[in-house]
Amino acid sequence: MPILCRPAVDVPEHVITAQETLALAERQHPDHPQLALALRLIRNTGVNKRHIVQPIDQTLRHPGFEERNRTYEVQAKERVPAVAQRALDNARLAADEIDAIIYVSCTGFMMPSLTAWLINHMGFRPDTRQLPIAQLGCAAGGAAINRAHDFCTAHPGSNVLVVSCEFCSLCYQPTDLDVGSLLSDGLFGDAVAAAVVRGQGGQGLSLERNASYLIPHTEEWISYAVKATGFHFRLDRRVPTTMEPLAPVLHELAAAHGWDASRLGFYIIHAGGPRILDDLCRFLHVDPHAFRHSRATLTEHGNIASAVVLDALRRLFEEGGAPAGAPGIIAGFGPGITAEMAVGRWAGTPAPGMPAHCTTGRRPAAMPAAGRVRSRALRSTGPWPVPQA
Repeated sequence: MPILCRPAVDVPEHVITAQETLALAERQHPDHPQLALALRLIRNTGVNKRHIVQPIDQTLRHPGFEERNRTYEVQAKERVPAVAQRALDNARLAADEIDAIIYVSCTGFMMPSLTAWLINHMGFRPDTRQLPIAQLGCAAGGAAINRAHDFCTAHPGSNVLVVSCEFCSLCYQPTDLDVGSLLSDGLFGDAVAAAVVRGQGGQGLSLERNASYLIPHTEEWISYAVKATGFHFRLDRRVPTTMEPLAPVLHELAAAHGWDASRLGFYIIHAGGPRILDDLCRFLHVDPHAFRHSRATLTEHGNIASAVVLDALRRLFEEGGAPAGAPGIIAGFGPGITAEMAVGRWAGTPAPGMPAHCTTGRRPAAMPAAGRVRSRALRSTGPWPVPQA
């Protein structure tokens, strides 16, 4: 089975605290008719601090979409390579052993994608496949993991580098004064994350099945209005209610694999906000402690979009991982409303100072291709069901 190895995550050096965010909101919008509501919603996010790529005084200025996008490119080229290299080191692979790069970001635009620049500057092979994903928002972290799983299944023995680069602060729009925009100004943070999915060998999460699901007719609930000034984030107040229809989908994915979604060994869930986590705990019938890694990401970094699931997974690694063979789930949620989900078992991590379970090597023996299963609510890809753990 493909193995999702230990992620590497980096957050920028500039920090804004929750107290500073609230003070800024009061100072910037003293006459806003719904200021009290916006402040209450920001307080309720549970975010203590966020990291941003520019000092706050620069972030609050809007030099125009062209300059902002130039800043995105400069910052991405400055910050991504070191994180990508740490992810390669964690997987005990060299750049020329990577067969595909999946790059996800919804906060800036480049063509060619940063994948081309990485290939030219980090020693990846010229025949490395490139898959940029720009329009799945926060769900893209889960989608990248799933597409890496699919690639390694279709091309046995291949290795895929997943990179998430989200500079949400570059999407700040000072003229957007609706409550959803004000809330997002206090919720989102910046981060770069990366991880390798190894086709064979490595330690981490053994990916066994993945699935996608879109809640019908909710495509306007999370969206961008693209204007001359850039990306204007739109957030519908109904978004926090989406866990009620998505929880059965998670249950069904686990059940198709012979597991009970309420009794898994670990949960890596997108931290879109506290209600998302609270409701999913309730609908899945799990203890809130199960989502501690996602909550920690939200508290310490805010919602870092597609990087959330990688950061939450990093925290599980730092905790020592799960027991060998423990079943778990990863789920990212984003525009659509889209859910990208995966289930698998913990394949263990080496003790400090111990050698990797498998040495670096290319093109091991072929593995059987994944089967498919179709159910009432979703189609998932992966092996046929296995006995419940």
